[in-house]
Amino acid sequence: MTAYDVIVLAGGAAKRLGGADKPAVRVGGRTLLDRVLTACAGAGVTVVVGDRRPTARPVTWTREVPQGGGPLAALGAGVRLTTADVVLVLSADLPFLGPSTVQSLVAAAAVAAEGEGGAGGDGALCTDPDGRDQPLVAAYRAEPLRRELALIATEHGSLAGLPLRLLTAELDLARVDAGPHAAFDCDTWDDIAAARARIREHGAVLDEWITSVKNELGIELDVDTGVLLDLARDAAHGVARPAAPLTTFLVGYAAARAGADAGPEAAAAAVADAARKAADLALRWEAEAAAAAGPAAGTEGGAEVAGEATGEAKPDAGGEGTGTP
Repeated sequence: MTAYDVIVLAGGAAKRLGGADKPAVRVGGRTLLDRVLTACAGAGVTVVVGDRRPTARPVTWTREVPQGGGPLAALGAGVRLTTADVVLVLSADLPFLGPSTVQSLVAAAAVAAEGEGGAGGDGALCTDPDGRDQPLVAAYRAEPLRRELALIATEHGSLAGLPLRLLTAELDLARVDAGPHAAFDCDTWDDIAAARARIREHGAVLDEWITSVKNELGIELDVDTGVLLDLARDAAHGVARPAAPLTTFLVGYAAARAGADAGPEAAAAAVADAARKAADLALRWEAEAAAAAGPAAGTEGGAEVAGEATGEAKPDAGGEGTGTP
């Protein structure tokens, strides 16, 4: 992927939230700012324009001059600390921004930087489902971005209090479809409530929860959640319901031991291997339980069924070791 730096704007007044510290508002147990920082984890330099606060990963902090001077002033402060040819620009209130949108924007800006094609020579920005441009979900070529900011500052005396459209009107930008949610921003408490409700929808809640847990625990690991869910089902059905969480815990522990000195890919493979072994064991338990519950359980026929299910040899009736004379 093309190298890029990112500027995250986190210094707004949040008037429609009653002056609340919007970047610190939590959606799905994570702050809005951390959710954005997770989406752009591949950046070389991450600059956050706003007040210092705890974050999920290290960032470089700065403030616009004067504080509260608006998005153009914030961009002017942030861009001075970047060095990459492509600069991603994001607001700090995008709960559903994902790495795929970031990659699409950076790729579109990189194509422009390499001179491939005509339109969009200065970068790319997202459009929302209603077709509106989102200049704070965008990737700009650094040179034209710096040039236009300098020209605007010269013409108006400073960047403070000026609208973003003065910048975007002068740049040749490609458009990237953000999909239904990537450019969704949280300006009001109703927006926050809608975001919190959406992550609990059936199709999203597990991915959101797993991502939140991994961030909370500092785990960088992609695992097949379907494998773990199947294991939990097999353990609950074949052994006992409480076996499901205990088994998945033990699988995680075994995988951690196996992949202690390995990278994320080897660790993920260790999880899959441990899950397979535990699932096989649960299925063997289920087979034994089914055999024991058969109509002839406890008789010679029942032993026969149990032997077939478990793969164990049956003792011969009257043979050595059976206790039969």
